[in-house]
Amino acid sequence: MSRIAQIRKGCRFIHRDLSYFFSGIIVIYAVSGIMLNHKRDFNAEYAISREEFVINPGALKVREEISKEDAISFMEKVGEDEKGYTKHYFPKENQLKIFIKGGSSLVIDLTNGEAVYEQVRKRPVISAFNRLHYNPGRWWTVFSDIFALSLLIITITGLILVKGKKGIGGRGGIELLVGILFPLLFLLFF
Repeated sequence: MSRIAQIRKGCRFIHRDLSYFFSGIIVIYAVSGIMLNHKRDFNAEYAISREEFVINPGALKVREEISKEDAISFMEKVGEDEKGYTKHYFPKENQLKIFIKGGSSLVIDLTNGEAVYEQVRKRPVISAFNRLHYNPGRWWTVFSDIFALSLLIITITGLILVKGKKGIGGRGGIELLVGILFPLLFLLFF
């Protein structure tokens, strides 16, 4: 077996094994990357819902008489309990706003009982993917550096694997140049 054939064989093993090992994180980074690219169009971190309803006017009090317990009783009408209570205040003369843990809120017009409940819930899978993409800590930095180095190795071994017209000396080389030129042109002209 020639030296070049041995190198290609070694590259095939390295390329295959690193690709399998890192395929999970490649998928996570790809999905979170798409979500982060479109954060103006889609909130990947949170699902926000808005519900409008009317509270029985008999349950309403004047501003000075509303206590924490009253705010909690209003929260119970939308399925929240006292554990979720953060605080309440009056942004306008006859308007009560109740802050609920996790970013949700309940706003009540004290004159007519019209209420708006805005529920904010973390998206469990996608927000976790984004957290990894944003780099949550020192150990993840170490892992990410190893991952980045492995991506370089996967790329280099992939370039060496194929020989002939489809390899780096033929069509593969042209595709490589186009792949390098595209981001360079984008950086220069956009």
